[in-house]
Amino acid sequence: MISFVDRISIRSKSETEVVDITNNVQDIVRRSNVKHGQVTIYTGHTTAAIILNEYENGLIQDIVNLMELVVPKNKNYLHNRVDINAHSHLRAILIGTSKVIPIVDGAPTLGEWQRVMFIELDGPRSRSVTIQVIGE
Repeated sequence: MISFVDRISIRSKSETEVVDITNNVQDIVRRSNVKHGQVTIYTGHTTAAIILNEYENGLIQDIVNLMELVVPKNKNYLHNRVDINAHSHLRAILIGTSKVIPIVDGAPTLGEWQRVMFIELDGPRSRSVTIQVIGE
């Protein structure tokens, strides 16, 4: 069994930002030489997330708007007594920090419109995403 790990560095430019990392993930899977297995995309940041969805400008703005609707920034969160980013932590909890995608014939099995995206929830910051590929 092959296990291959690489990292992607991201420098976000705004507080909330959606970054398409699909090409990076596909390149890492290719370099791993895994033909059948799985790829895990993970960020170890508590104020960032990973999603699979369509990367379309209107939908990206809808995602940002939904986050503000579900977890508004300007509320009296207890964590804000320590650091004024409770909304970012709560959004990350709801969205999630990892995704696992099957690899078939040497490529991630993404749907026609699916893209792998990193969501910055407390930027701008320097971030990293760990990509682990396992299989045969």
